[in-house]
Amino acid sequence: MQEKIVILDFGSQTTQLIGRRIRELNIYSEILPYNKYPFGQEQEQGIIGVILSGSPLSVYDKGAFTTDIAAIAARVPVLGICYGAQLMSLTAGGKVEPAPSREYGRAHLTYIDASCPLFKGIETGAQVWMSHGDTITALPEGYSCVASTPEVRFAAFAAPGKMWGVQFHPEVYHSECGMQLLRNFAVDICGASCSWSAESFIESTVAELRRQLGNDRVILGLSGGVDSSVAAVLLNRAIGSNLTCIFVDHGMLRKNEFADVLRDYECLGLNVRGVDASDKFFADLAGATDPERKRKIIGADFIEVFDAEAHKITDAKWLAQGTIYPDCIESLSITGTVIKSHHNVGGLPERMNLKLCEPLRLLFKDEVRAVGRALGMPEHLISRHPFPGPGLAVRILGEVTREKVAVLQEADHIFIKGLRDSGLYDQVWQAGVILLPVQSVGVMGDERTYERAVALRAVTSTDAMTADWAHLPYEFLAKVSNEIINKVRGVNRVCYDISSKPPATIEWE
Repeated sequence: MQEKIVILDFGSQTTQLIGRRIRELNIYSEILPYNKYPFGQEQEQGIIGVILSGSPLSVYDKGAFTTDIAAIAARVPVLGICYGAQLMSLTAGGKVEPAPSREYGRAHLTYIDASCPLFKGIETGAQVWMSHGDTITALPEGYSCVASTPEVRFAAFAAPGKMWGVQFHPEVYHSECGMQLLRNFAVDICGASCSWSAESFIESTVAELRRQLGNDRVILGLSGGVDSSVAAVLLNRAIGSNLTCIFVDHGMLRKNEFADVLRDYECLGLNVRGVDASDKFFADLAGATDPERKRKIIGADFIEVFDAEAHKITDAKWLAQGTIYPDCIESLSITGTVIKSHHNVGGLPERMNLKLCEPLRLLFKDEVRAVGRALGMPEHLISRHPFPGPGLAVRILGEVTREKVAVLQEADHIFIKGLRDSGLYDQVWQAGVILLPVQSVGVMGDERTYERAVALRAVTSTDAMTADWAHLPYEFLAKVSNEIINKVRGVNRVCYDISSKPPATIEWE
């Protein structure tokens, strides 16, 4: 049984970051909604500890998210972070009130109980990151303060029965002692063996796939990206010839990508069928301008085309996809708020009559790449930037046409090739060009022009949950801008997007 730390999600923006930090310790972590904890099944599921996340809510709000912390703590150690710590305190008889002023940003620990195992190796003066509007003003009976800052008396507490709470966020980069604190909890307190790795994931997943799939035939929808490619190679290792891959060309791939990707897959020994369905996609997208509508049209068309091709494989029982953690997280939060639809997430039409297999569903992008490398895949496939399932359709603001796609393919090709040629490609998490729904006045050859504008987008990130704009050299940007304007007919202006995520998203749609 794979041991794991469970993070109960109360809606915090940094819940996924907690999970990532635990995995960086080579400990498997799993994020569950606050109301989906498997009470009493800790041993059967390998749960060795639980972390309660923060939340945008106040613990005293009507309808505030809650769970039976005492029942969890009776079985495994529990660490509450921010809202989680406040909930732990409140439900045990403590007091939580609005802080005199909301506290965000850096703070320093002015008091630490050196005997507390949670703070082993952490010294007074350590920087932590606060982000809260409420504060604990009185601890329950039997609880003890183990850390304070100048503004927060109960910055951390210990409770009877292997329970701890911290008001700050150890998972964020600015908490200098954060990783040490999480290590103390997961390793020293929970007893994690730190044995989870890409290799162990492959071993356990291949075994689970063989158990799950048996001799069933599986169809996998390839996109040409890292996620579906790694999923295909992983499944190929598990079930071999029982896997058939289908690569649908919706007409909005990058320049020459359909042929290039099919060639790569042939080298990997995968059984792949390529389907050019671009006419259907462009016809159905005619007149659609809303981003969600475009995504849904492409998703529905993909399923329809895929379904038609899948029916040619009469004995198929499973549909495999390269869905990863951020896809699931962004598609639907615990509050039910859709940020944006992902074309490889959601229910399949019943007419397909196929069960769903998503072997990478609990991995972040960098973990997927680590698995790909451990599988021996070529580096040029592993290091490819993420590319949206709907392709260039969500990089064309407004209606999608063949002519617009052709323009964007040329501009995108110049940008990506420029990044590779300049040695900048691997320094960037994701890059692409956006075709804007505006025209601007320009001058070419002493003549007035009124043509399209494009925006270059390049970001740095580790998991796509947060991202910063890439600080590319001015000289490089100038060269790319000049080449696009000179070589791409119909474009006379190039901009550079310097928005971070949040508040923006990586893609514009």
